[in-house]
Amino acid sequence: MTEREKCQLGLLYDTTFPGRGEDNLRCLDLCHEFNQMKPSDLAGREAILRKILHKVGKNVRAEQNIYISFGYNIEAGDNLFINHNCVFLDPGKITFGDNVFIGPCCGFYTAHHPIDTDLRNQMLEYAFPITVGSNVWFGGHCCVAPGVTIGSDVVIGAGSVVVHDIPDHVVAAGNPCRVIRPITEADREARRAVRK
Repeated sequence: MTEREKCQLGLLYDTTFPGRGEDNLRCLDLCHEFNQMKPSDLAGREAILRKILHKVGKNVRAEQNIYISFGYNIEAGDNLFINHNCVFLDPGKITFGDNVFIGPCCGFYTAHHPIDTDLRNQMLEYAFPITVGSNVWFGGHCCVAPGVTIGSDVVIGAGSVVVHDIPDHVVAAGNPCRVIRPITEADREARRAVRK
């Protein structure tokens, strides 16, 4: 089994395997190009995002600056919005559903380093996937840890550190992030009142 295959399976792998550094530099160069573009060049910025991300649906937009390790492990549905200064460490897969809104300064980290010093110093790590459902809003400065699954129809409050799975249809927040309350019919009624 290759080190790349081990990485994708969540097994301990050697981060110095051939080609990994080149893949990282390719993505960082694209991020640099994106970050230097005129903010008004929306079509150009979207074109670069589509080069970076493996698979993305309609209406993808990111504000500057973005930092992505590889890009080929990130998939998203329709209507993905990424606010300023977000970080995606994606040796493992990161999946977003439809209608995901990511506030500024959020981080999604699939890389997990061994606790044991000797292993860590050998440049070994794990990569655990992050999965996010549809209709999810992340407030600013959220941190999503390796291996976390977040359901659909979820609000993650600003400043949250998400280290455990979050179910569907809830508001969750805190460090560590925990469910605060379900999203209820009253929340939907408030939405209808605003539209009138």
